[in-house]
Amino acid sequence: MLIIIYHYDYLINIAEVNGNDTMNPDKIFLIIVFSTFVVTAAIQLFYYLFFYLTVYVNKPGKINDEKKSVSVIICAKNEAENLNNFLPFILKQDYPDYEVIVVNDCSEDNSYDILGKFTKQYPHLKISTINKDLKFTHNKKFAQFIGIKAAKNDILVFTDADCRPDSDKWLEGMTSHFNEKISFVLGYGGYFRENGFLNKYIRYDSMIIAMQYLGMALRGFPYMGVGRNLSYRRSVFFENKGYGAYNHIISGDDDLFVNTNASRNNTNVEFRNGTHTRSVPCTGFNEWMTQKKRHMTTAPHYKLRDKLLLITEPVTRVLFFSSLIVLLSFTFLWPYVLSVFGLRLIIQITVFALVQKKLNEPGLLAYSLFFDIFSPLINCIVYLSNILSGQGNNRWK
Repeated sequence: MLIIIYHYDYLINIAEVNGNDTMNPDKIFLIIVFSTFVVTAAIQLFYYLFFYLTVYVNKPGKINDEKKSVSVIICAKNEAENLNNFLPFILKQDYPDYEVIVVNDCSEDNSYDILGKFTKQYPHLKISTINKDLKFTHNKKFAQFIGIKAAKNDILVFTDADCRPDSDKWLEGMTSHFNEKISFVLGYGGYFRENGFLNKYIRYDSMIIAMQYLGMALRGFPYMGVGRNLSYRRSVFFENKGYGAYNHIISGDDDLFVNTNASRNNTNVEFRNGTHTRSVPCTGFNEWMTQKKRHMTTAPHYKLRDKLLLITEPVTRVLFFSSLIVLLSFTFLWPYVLSVFGLRLIIQITVFALVQKKLNEPGLLAYSLFFDIFSPLINCIVYLSNILSGQGNNRWK
C-alpha cells in the first residue's frame, strides 16, 4: 500500500503510456477512481489494524483481586420463560457478595410466579414490581431507574432477562477492573448459535459492533456499551442525573449513558473467556428489523467525534468496493488494483479470524466475506426506515 502511494505519479504515467493517448476525461475519471480506491483501502486497513486487531492483542491490565459488593440489575417484561431458563445462571455465580434485582415491568405472563419460586431458593434475589397503569406509559429507562434506585451497592452489573453468562466467573470478570479511577466496564454480549442464515448475520453484526466499541474503547474512544453485558457505578449514574436529556428516547439506557459519561480515563473492557453473555436471537426477519431499528434510534445522539468515526468505516467500505468494480471493468492498472484488494482481504480475514476466536463466535468467517459487502447497505436501509417512520415509540418491548 505504501509503495503504491509513494510511486503514485509513476503509476499514472504507466496508465497514460498504456492508453497510447494523452489525458482525456475518461482517463481523468479513472485516475480519480483509482485515487479513491487507494485512499479508502488505506482507511479500511487503519480501522482493522488500529481498532479491530486491538480486541485480539489486548492483554488485561492489573486485575483487582478485591471482591467488591455488587448489584446485578435485570429488567424483565413478559419474560417468564427466559427468567426460568437463564436467571439461575445469574443466581449461581461464583462470587461472595452480590444481589440480583429483577424489575418485573408490567408483566402479564407468569413471571411473578417464576420469580416467587426463585426468591424462596435464592435469598440474594430481590424483586421490584412495576404495576400496569393505563395513564402512565414508560420505556425501559424507567424500569432501569427503579432497579438502580433499589440497588444497595455502588458497582452495578447489567444484563437482560434473555441472557445467559458463559460461566460462573462472569461476575468476577466484569467487576475485577474497578478501582479508584474506573467507573465503566464494557463487556461482550453475543447471541446463541443456531441454524439459519439470519442467525449468522445477527451474530456477525453483534461481533462487528463489538469490534468497534471494544476496540475504540481500548484506544481511548469509548462510545457505547451493550446492556446485555455492562457495568458502571451507581454513584456515577446519580452524579450525572441519570439518563438526563435522553430519557425520552426508546433505547439508550446502555449506549447513550456510556457515550455521555465514559472517557479514556474511567473506562475499561472485559472480554476474557467466560465473561461473555449470550442472548436469545430473533428468529424472524421482521422481528430483527424492529429490534435493529430500535437500537439505531440512539445513533443521531452520539458525540460528533463518534459519529464521524463510525460513519467513516462503512462509507469508505462502500467506496472501496464501488471503485474496485469500476477499475476492474476498465482493467485500469489492474495488477495494482488486485494487489491492494488482496492485501485488504488477507488482513480482513486474519483480523476477523483472530477476534472471532477471542469472542468465541465460530462459524462466521466464510459468511463475513459476503456480509462485509452488503452490511452497509442493510444498515442504511434500516436507518432510512427509521427516518421515514419516525424514531420509534415509547415502548421497550
